[in-house]
Amino acid sequence: MPRTVRAALVQTTWTGDKESMIKAHEDYLVQAAGQGAQVICFQELFYGPYFCQVQDPQYYAYAESVPGPTVERFQALAREHSIVVVLPVYEQEQPGVLYNTAAVIDADGTYLGKYRKNHIPQVKGFWEKFYFRPGNLGYPVFDTAVGRVGVYICYDRHFPEGWRALGLNGAEIVFNPSATSRGLSNYLWKLEQSAAAVANEYYVGAINRVGVEDLGDDDFYGTSYFADPEGKPVGEYASAHEAELVVRDLDMDLLTAVRDRWAFYRDRRPDSYGPLVTP
Repeated sequence: MPRTVRAALVQTTWTGDKESMIKAHEDYLVQAAGQGAQVICFQELFYGPYFCQVQDPQYYAYAESVPGPTVERFQALAREHSIVVVLPVYEQEQPGVLYNTAAVIDADGTYLGKYRKNHIPQVKGFWEKFYFRPGNLGYPVFDTAVGRVGVYICYDRHFPEGWRALGLNGAEIVFNPSATSRGLSNYLWKLEQSAAAVANEYYVGAINRVGVEDLGDDDFYGTSYFADPEGKPVGEYASAHEAELVVRDLDMDLLTAVRDRWAFYRDRRPDSYGPLVTP
């Protein structure tokens, strides 16, 4: 019997405060579930502004424990609406130990675990080392009601090794929540994640926020989309300027067809890759 997963992405603008941002995403989740979505992912640091445009310790206040109050709030919604949730949040493990994190919640509300962003930029407009430590949980893949789900976060996407690690760990869908602005990397947005989907033979859900926020001139260009394991977009790209809920049907049988056809995992040569992991 054909296997299809209806999956959703949310791209939106900053509302001005944490509570209204959370409420907006609760509404998006309910709307997605109403359209039959079985899994949903929000944008990077979904309940806040992209505060990494500046270096100011006041924004440490956005961090919370994971699991914690926001995760628990969405656990209840996931259970109520039978939907898997990938929830990108600002995590405080303990005072002064902070991570850019995504929690994964199963469709019955179970907290499955978290991914911590591994690659942390420190360049103009993206001063992330001021706010986050590099992740220390590796590249986990979570068994969910819709299959095996992995997460990679924003700047991570420029590093092919993590994409491959997620594939080797069994990922069928990898979500990449982002805060990406117009500029030097704009042309990579549709290229890079589609190429990762091809090279690793899984679906990629690419999410980006929208608009210019008060903290800087980063112009987030949306254009969220799913790439299939042939590197093709699933349906249209989202708007480059407006908030949007993206809901698409993913043909999971295509994973088997592509892996049988190209056999990239079979033909790997890890015995020859030693220099890649030599410092």
